[in-house]
Amino acid sequence: MNAPIRDLPGDFTPDEAARWPDVAALPIGPIAAIRSGAAAWLFRHASRHVDVRVEYPDGEMSGRNCDRVLPRMIVRRPDALARRVGNDGLIGFGEAFMAGDWTTDDLVGVLTPFATRMARLVPRPLQVLRSAVLPKQPSSEDNSTANTRRNIARHYDLSNDLFALFLDDTMTYSSALFADLDRGTRPPWSDLAEAQHRKIDRLLDLAGVGPGTRLLEIGTGWGELCLRAAARGATVRSVTLSSEQQELARRRVADAGYSDKVQIDLCDYRQVDGVYDAVVSVEMIEAVGQKYWPVYFETIERLLAPGGRAAIQAITMPHDRMVATRNTYTWVHKYIFPGGQLTSLKALDAVSRRHTGLRLTESHAMGRHYAETLRLWRERFTGRRDKVAELGFDHTFRRMWEFYLAYSEAGFRSGYLDVHQLVFTRPDGDHR
Repeated sequence: MNAPIRDLPGDFTPDEAARWPDVAALPIGPIAAIRSGAAAWLFRHASRHVDVRVEYPDGEMSGRNCDRVLPRMIVRRPDALARRVGNDGLIGFGEAFMAGDWTTDDLVGVLTPFATRMARLVPRPLQVLRSAVLPKQPSSEDNSTANTRRNIARHYDLSNDLFALFLDDTMTYSSALFADLDRGTRPPWSDLAEAQHRKIDRLLDLAGVGPGTRLLEIGTGWGELCLRAAARGATVRSVTLSSEQQELARRRVADAGYSDKVQIDLCDYRQVDGVYDAVVSVEMIEAVGQKYWPVYFETIERLLAPGGRAAIQAITMPHDRMVATRNTYTWVHKYIFPGGQLTSLKALDAVSRRHTGLRLTESHAMGRHYAETLRLWRERFTGRRDKVAELGFDHTFRRMWEFYLAYSEAGFRSGYLDVHQLVFTRPDGDHR
């Protein structure tokens, strides 16, 4: 049970407290107190093994190699942090940042070492308690045809103007592909649009898209892939469940003079009909959910013409971590992508083989490129905080999105996450 509002004057306006009840409130009661003590011990245990200097109000410090210059995590309200983590695990950790219970001047620097040790932060004997103590995914966020549009709207229909503040002019919201990206390279903002075109063009090449190609895009975004495909002479049908994205993508297509070549529908991928020479889907499978992965691939197979190819860009994680966390309700689910589920290369290969005649024939990893893409978005977002506020998004929302972008970047920098461009083909050429 949560207290109505924390007794921390000045932290939240009444309106913000009403909008963010689980951030403005702390768990109370005897069970919360017991869990709080356990969480405080676990956090100190975990932080002793990461290259982060954790600083407490009483002067205590923890972290590995604290005598070196390390990213600083400043715990301003230890009891609040412990109560949140004890009650909700990593959801509570993120909410503690949103509430200001801990701060830092290097959020990615703090989160990356924790992400690197994600599988070992909790001692192995205690990991069996995960399902007993952590929140479960609510059935209302299952990606059924009845729920999916609502899940998508909670993120993608926030505001086109919001996304325009931190995306480049292509309005592409997925990993770019930079030229000659070596370790340590930090591409400038001016390289991002070209890198997004490079990513899109590579996917279109993998799918064999050219003059006369009948192309299906599952997940429209804001239309840049449609524009690039139409410029090649393809006829494109693109489907999305975001009304905001559909509106802007249609406008961009019309402005470019491709309305006769591109059709953008508000439609669930499961309801698409027709036959297509190629299917392209960019970072959309993350919104499908494990339960529906077979349907996703069955749909692609059903729609592909004989000899057709599917090019998919997918965020992945290690298979063992996917299995361990697949039923866990996370901070990202609660605040950013309801119903989302990351997959693994092993799972994608297995589910496509088990349920379809499709075969994974090509794979290209580009996780370091996503880390740099996210860095550029994060720097742009934080540099335009005032403009985000002018759109009506409050202080808690801005801290939430800063955490989301940094949390994602840390996942790719640590190697815990990766992103792949994949090609699926049907070796026998059958069309089911």
